[in-house]
Amino acid sequence: MKIIIVGAGEVGHNLCATLSADGHDVTVVEQSGQRVEQLDEEQNARIVRGNGSSARQLVDLDVARCDAFLAMTSDDRTNLISCSLAKGLGAKDTFARIHDETYSDNSVINYQLHFGIDMLVNPEAICAVELAKAIRNPGRVAVENFARGQIEFQQQRVAHGSRLIGQQLKQLKLDPKVRIGYVQRDGIGEIAGAETVLQEGDRVTLFGYPDALFSLRERFDPKNKISEVRVVLFGGTETAISLIRLLTNPRFRIRVIEKDPERCQQIAERFPEVSVICGDGTSLRLLEEEQISEADYFVACTKDDEENILTCLQATKLGADHVQLVVNKGDYEQLEGILKTILGIEMVVSPRRATADFMLRSLSTETAATLAELPDGGRILEVKLDHSSPVIGKCVKDIQLPRSSLFVAIQHKFKASVPTAEDTLLAGDRVLVLVDESEKKALLSKLV
Repeated sequence: MKIIIVGAGEVGHNLCATLSADGHDVTVVEQSGQRVEQLDEEQNARIVRGNGSSARQLVDLDVARCDAFLAMTSDDRTNLISCSLAKGLGAKDTFARIHDETYSDNSVINYQLHFGIDMLVNPEAICAVELAKAIRNPGRVAVENFARGQIEFQQQRVAHGSRLIGQQLKQLKLDPKVRIGYVQRDGIGEIAGAETVLQEGDRVTLFGYPDALFSLRERFDPKNKISEVRVVLFGGTETAISLIRLLTNPRFRIRVIEKDPERCQQIAERFPEVSVICGDGTSLRLLEEEQISEADYFVACTKDDEENILTCLQATKLGADHVQLVVNKGDYEQLEGILKTILGIEMVVSPRRATADFMLRSLSTETAATLAELPDGGRILEVKLDHSSPVIGKCVKDIQLPRSSLFVAIQHKFKASVPTAEDTLLAGDRVLVLVDESEKKALLSKLV
């Protein structure tokens, strides 16, 4: 693929290295002469000093023949303008990195559609999805997500005493936002059907909206009582804001520690249900006063890695149950093992690394990608439907899939859902399909 990257900061630099190593034809546009010199020495890519938001510059770079245009500077407006110009000049797919959550708010206007951009990429929001996944699903056997966390698929065991034991799936009256897709028993896995009977010890793979899945926990395990979860966020950053949005259920009691009074006021006004403490989170005295020892989750997510690490260490020593860390510099990514084993930090996420992983998945030319492999032959596939797909325009109920396969989620434009029989598949949709490995080839012949 011919790829143009605007901006050679932490994220752009990492993407250049990753995509070049993957065999893509990469051009990087960077205004800083110092950064250009550095990249010339380090990267196996074309490095151009210039302005990525200049139409003339983009024409000179032959952007019309570009397969993917990635605006990854630290300035949201530059990225939006660059991508909008590139799209207008003929770039195939455009991706704009954004930080300000304003551009993700579609209540007044959809910025992505307005600027004609194919995808807005928020590194902090991507990290927040990973953090939220762990907070929402403590102790789960496995948890993955689809469509930026809108749909989760997770595994739960049918425990002793569950009222689900001995019942067929059609008798369960599950929330329509949830679907049971796969059942594993005694080393054998099968695609779940209406007649499937649950037994004690079954490992069940479920798909659905996170809150709807959470509400089922007690039905699978009567001992798994739903209780209040106390979450403390150190830093009122974009990551914190995104995480608050993902933890909307009233069971989450959230406190934010932020030293900037203006930022504190903004968060308090936007999220009245959140407690905001204006103070220095690196202060051991403040952490003791705020009873961090009673926190179920402590998340350090400021822009300062050193402060994040320090407060995580203090939170661990004070007795917080689960400690999560956001690191922004590549140097600290290399220390993940030490941070976990020596400092007792449970989870380390990096906006830079998360963005690179997300972009690699987004740039994949494969029509079908395996999101997860389940024991005993089950596969979860994400399939892109283009105009040539034989299922375009058909309702789910009219599509004859192989016996051992099941639609479990659909993403249409920006919204994902658990499909109903009446849902119609459209060009550009992404579908999540559960299939037995033996039926994978037959399934793809029906969809692509």
